[in-house]
Amino acid sequence: MNSRTERPAEDEHDSAYSGLLVNDAHWAFGAAPVPEGHGEDPLAGLDTTVPAGVDAPTLATYALMLGDDALVMSHRIAEWTSNAPDLEDDIALSNIALDLLGQARLLLARAARADASVVPVLPEGSPAPPEDALAYFREAHELRNVRLAEVVNGDFAEATVRILLFSVWRLATWERLRSSADHVLAAVAAKGVKELAYHRDYAARWFVTLAQGTPESRRRLLAALDALWPLWPELFDTHPVEAAAAESGVGVDPAAVRDAAEAVLDQVLDAADVPRPSAPRRAGVLGRTGRDGMHGEALGRMLAEMQSVARAHPRGVW
Repeated sequence: MNSRTERPAEDEHDSAYSGLLVNDAHWAFGAAPVPEGHGEDPLAGLDTTVPAGVDAPTLATYALMLGDDALVMSHRIAEWTSNAPDLEDDIALSNIALDLLGQARLLLARAARADASVVPVLPEGSPAPPEDALAYFREAHELRNVRLAEVVNGDFAEATVRILLFSVWRLATWERLRSSADHVLAAVAAKGVKELAYHRDYAARWFVTLAQGTPESRRRLLAALDALWPLWPELFDTHPVEAAAAESGVGVDPAAVRDAAEAVLDQVLDAADVPRPSAPRRAGVLGRTGRDGMHGEALGRMLAEMQSVARAHPRGVW
């Protein structure tokens, strides 16, 4: 039998594997492929036309930057699944990771729709949709995420500090991105600000709790803050692509949100009675940082794990 509708009703669930015989294959490693007129389009219902006067490659690269931030950060937070201090935080961290993964999918899909040339060329017959091709088939130097997102996980205090810094910065950016001239970015940001507000508040509560808890919890929190602080200034560097996107009305200049982000972070530091660190910023390599595709070894190892099955079986379906 070639379809479920041909099966007798009593045999519908006769095997846990019977569904694998149904000829409605999905790509094995992410979203279902979207043949014309079928399937689930992550951007369905949105106007994906590139706004007048906007350079399509610039819009695509800017969307990749935002999408890569979410993709890499999502994977790092997802590594906490089953490893958090308790079940409640295990669920909370998993939900934060899922929120960011959802943002990544929309943003990578937007990049592909704006400029198809950014999508990697896959083996003939691969059913991977564009957003999955961008997630699974690019090398580390092709990703444009900020380096804060890719740092190897430490203890729970490190996770708290990283989520706080990332969400404070990203929320300040996305509050402005809601006014983007690009309908897709504006819609993604409008939904994302609610998610990011939760991420920020979750991390802020834990930041204060750890800072005012035991001497050991405070020690760990301060150590994590000192370790990650050198990557904070990089979040507000303006890459030429970001400058062009902001000038055309589709993006946000990171430098323009620094005061707002710093003000929120200072409120958290004050509530926790934690002094602002004095560690200097982490230098780039020949002036290049994450937005330029310059990353640490940790990202390469992360991608090797994340992408291995998809690359080994690019035509895999289930």
